[in-house]
Amino acid sequence: MRDASRRRPSRRMPSGPAACALAALASAVLLAGCSTGDPGEPGAEQTAASPAREVLLQPAGSQGPAPFTPSTAQEGAPVQEDAPPVTGVTDPAPAGHALTGATPGLYGGTRAVASCNVEQQASYLTADPAKARAFAESAGIPESNLAGWLRGLTPVLLRADTRVTSHGYQDGRPTAFQSVLQAGTAVLVDPYGTPRVRCACGNPLRSPAAAGNARHTGEPWAGYRPDRVVVITPTSTVVTSLVIASAADNTWLERRTGSDGDQDRRPDVLPPCAPASCDLVADPPAPLPDGTAPADPPATTSPGRPTGPSVPPSPHTPAAPREPAPHEEPVTPTAPDGDTTVPAPDAPVEPDVPAVPDGPGEQPAPEPPPSFEDPFPAGNVPEQPQTFEG
Repeated sequence: MRDASRRRPSRRMPSGPAACALAALASAVLLAGCSTGDPGEPGAEQTAASPAREVLLQPAGSQGPAPFTPSTAQEGAPVQEDAPPVTGVTDPAPAGHALTGATPGLYGGTRAVASCNVEQQASYLTADPAKARAFAESAGIPESNLAGWLRGLTPVLLRADTRVTSHGYQDGRPTAFQSVLQAGTAVLVDPYGTPRVRCACGNPLRSPAAAGNARHTGEPWAGYRPDRVVVITPTSTVVTSLVIASAADNTWLERRTGSDGDQDRRPDVLPPCAPASCDLVADPPAPLPDGTAPADPPATTSPGRPTGPSVPPSPHTPAAPREPAPHEEPVTPTAPDGDTTVPAPDAPVEPDVPAVPDGPGEQPAPEPPPSFEDPFPAGNVPEQPQTFEG
């Protein structure tokens, strides 16, 4: 059977101005066909690479638009089921201060209290296959391991207003929008220290899109300052614990990642300031509680090894004889009584080194202060199917 396309009459393509006009029209049609809606509207599709036109301000107690699930928050501001009134805000959307997810004090919580109910969150999603599929697609994880992935997250509270890409669930499909989450929002954090789920609505979170000239929508909360918004970046390696601020008594807690707070303990290494006085976005670092700046770590030396450019000679050590110049005769040193026989000089005396006492009064040499990276032991990065970048 002959190909029917061969029987079609040939057509010459127009040239000159007509061809240019057709090409422009075709490009416009293609662009219109690929558009997924106005990215400035909450719920419109966006990616981290596409610029945001609007950024929705979401108070800690607001469930927000198109929630995936009912609230699973157990700590933080009481959840308001109704979204806040959306009003235009003339301030431009903030770019945000970039902070790694292992920054001490970036998150908070109460000792032995989980800010979210992880098991309930997993139950809500796995009970609805369509939602589970949409959630996994938005979070960038395999649907088959959704419950296990959720159980590996850590429930905490944000301690700074934070820019994210949030994903809602509307008309059976996921939708993405840019958002600023208020400090005090309950979130689930992944092993790289990044927020992945907002507990008030079950929405998956990913890295924010470029703000560009985007404007705010939503109702600003008291104390909101665009110049103090942060963007949380993933660590380069998996962290096994986070140093968080206790919301109850202004102390530091170390919370193991993937736990509900039942293993919370006092960190072995404390940050240089109390949680209330540590300014996350300050540059240089925030002062200590007494108002002084954190001191540099003291230099350390090995016992018995003098430091400095030189060590003064001992008074019992004779000076070395001077070498004669080329035009001088060698001079034989003489003793004070005129005897030309000069005894051999005594052996050089080593500088006196104070002995280290034994017993209870022993004072060991000072050791360098531990690094603040120590609370976060890291291993090789495993091949992870999920991604925070989006």
